[in-house]
Amino acid sequence: MEHFEFMETTISKVHQAYLEGSLTAVELIKFYLQRIEAYDKKGPAINSIICVNPNILEEAAAADAYLKEHHALQGPLHGIPVMLKDNFNTSDMPTTAGSIALKGWVPPENAFVVEKLKQAGALILAKTNLHEFAIWGETISSILGQTVNPYDLTRTPGGSSGGTGASIAANIGIIGMGTDTINSVRSPASANSLVGIRPTIGLVSRAGIIPYSLTQDTAGPICRTVEDAVRTLDVIVGYDEKDAETAWSVGQKRDSYIDHLQKDGMEGKRIGILKSLFGKEKCNASTNQVIETALQVFRDHGATLVEVENQIDQSYLNEEVSVHLDDFCHDLNSYLETLPPRWPVHSMKDILDKGLFHPFSEGNMRDAMTRQVGSPRYLEKMYNKIAVRREVMKIMADLHLDAMVYPHQQQLVCKIGSNQLQRNGVLCSSTGFPSICVPAGFAPSPEAPIGVPVGMEIIGRPWSEPVLIEIAYSFEQHSHFRKMPVSTPALED
Repeated sequence: MEHFEFMETTISKVHQAYLEGSLTAVELIKFYLQRIEAYDKKGPAINSIICVNPNILEEAAAADAYLKEHHALQGPLHGIPVMLKDNFNTSDMPTTAGSIALKGWVPPENAFVVEKLKQAGALILAKTNLHEFAIWGETISSILGQTVNPYDLTRTPGGSSGGTGASIAANIGIIGMGTDTINSVRSPASANSLVGIRPTIGLVSRAGIIPYSLTQDTAGPICRTVEDAVRTLDVIVGYDEKDAETAWSVGQKRDSYIDHLQKDGMEGKRIGILKSLFGKEKCNASTNQVIETALQVFRDHGATLVEVENQIDQSYLNEEVSVHLDDFCHDLNSYLETLPPRWPVHSMKDILDKGLFHPFSEGNMRDAMTRQVGSPRYLEKMYNKIAVRREVMKIMADLHLDAMVYPHQQQLVCKIGSNQLQRNGVLCSSTGFPSICVPAGFAPSPEAPIGVPVGMEIIGRPWSEPVLIEIAYSFEQHSHFRKMPVSTPALED
């Protein structure tokens, strides 16, 4: 449609066009299918998509027919295309977790979150690449290979939800869904100039998601705007009897998160700058400069910034608090054991014995097999987690803080073939606290035409999503740091 701007569009703009009759869901889906054809396997070859929903045009036509018959939207996400990380169970498409060990596996039912999205009227456009079994942060898998960053084709898109991040950044789809065990929603958000929300553990069900560490796993949206991420969060939260952890969320959500999209939301807030999570090496200089510039947005719009000097250390959190690798074998096996008897693998050992993995994943899988849930070392980490949770809460109480901020990653997202280093997302994943990652700007780099995206995390107390949304939305509205990648421009009609 000549008068509808597809690029960087949002849920609200699409719904307005649907109701006005200037856009149909079929037209919107065809737009994204054209971009998949042009940019995912051709052109810059982002390589972010494992599987396109073969029924997507029929489902879009059904959404259009509903609107035509009822003169109303079917739900809060009516006709909105979703890029879904391929570790969410889908009953009508394969769910591989990026592994050839699960190639062709179609689960009997949808994940709880997928069902919630569909009930809200969303359209699952495609399943996206991830770091195999969500193990790490470079988004390379045995099912598809390496996804690349659309801002710098020599870099990774973060991970493990990098396929989701790269596709949403490249204007393929509107809603992105990822999972986060250590950094995996916020890392692709940071690396692709996007918004990523890691909710408080227990706010969103993990039932039907291939697990990595059920102590730390959660799901969350990755979108181009805070508003779209919040509209998605509003839909996917809720108690699920199949995930007992969600019982903690009952009574915590008292209104719509959309009500907290306030342009003056940072005014009067006290926000801590968590200095220990800023890098102090030469490789950290460009990231620090971007964040320091971004912090001025808070000062200019009514927030009070407080420097926080403490001993919270990223490497300590990874090594002495996070139990991601300790849980990995146990929790993945709990899923693989449910596969049909005919399936060739039912454990991590089977996958390794049969060689059904990407070489990049082997070290972490073999390490995980040496660890045991409930061991003295495991219990030591769980005790350390209690201490860190208490320390964060005490800092915020002593300094009367509403939130704290820091760079998601102390150095730029890594080059393809390298490992991610110095990511700070482990603070929230190991404690279960919520955070929102927002675009903070771009750092110069020779292979990045407009620079490499840098993301800033905003962390809060458990169940403080409303406060974090107010701060994140206000920051976004007063900064507008997001830019489209030049490698995936608008297509000519």
